[in-house]
Amino acid sequence: MPLPKISTPTYDLEIPSTKKKIKYRPFLVKEEKILIVAMESQSDSQMTNAVIDVLSSCILTKGIVVENLATFDIEYIFLNIRGKSVGEEVEVLITCPDDNKTKVPTMINLDDIKIKTDKDHKVDIVLDDNLTMRMKYPSMSEFIKSNFSATEMKSDDTFRLVTSCIEQVFNADESWSASDCTKEELDEFLDQLNTSQFKQVEKFFETMPKLSHTIKVKNPNTKVESKVVLE
Repeated sequence: MPLPKISTPTYDLEIPSTKKKIKYRPFLVKEEKILIVAMESQSDSQMTNAVIDVLSSCILTKGIVVENLATFDIEYIFLNIRGKSVGEEVEVLITCPDDNKTKVPTMINLDDIKIKTDKDHKVDIVLDDNLTMRMKYPSMSEFIKSNFSATEMKSDDTFRLVTSCIEQVFNADESWSASDCTKEELDEFLDQLNTSQFKQVEKFFETMPKLSHTIKVKNPNTKVESKVVLE
């Protein structure tokens, strides 16, 4: 007679970038093994791929391709799954900013960590009186390509990341979808931008939504209390 199946609770969550609601379950021992092996490898790429594998198993809603989610979506979903799996509180070592050496153990409630969006963040970049370029957030697969494909990120990788985040170019009369364009066409279009226009592209990435949490920490040696922003 086979052993019984253990029931696992499910939870609802909203993906920050798309506002789509998903169902997920906590990770199990089999997924925890994947994470432990990846951490022991001390390989960033292996750890990232382990997180993707675990999320793919724990997200129960059909049609969610984890590799295509924005990086901040993945961080947010993973934190929520982690909280429901092993507890909402986690202890971290915080370096006190007043002396930059004293480390203080601090408890953080994962439920308190939220997505923060810069008020100046825009997905539509107005290039001139005629054209607007709409951006999309970099996916985890693009993040892995750009950060782990070589020992250091090169300028070509930076431009590849930018072109992969162009969703469409449009004006009042026409629209050109990036998915209908070749890489060469997108590269050529990007090369036409002037410095001011490209700074707007840089601002899109700099002000992207991110997980952020501010905590207070007191240095036991100097008695100085400081605010520390975790991102």
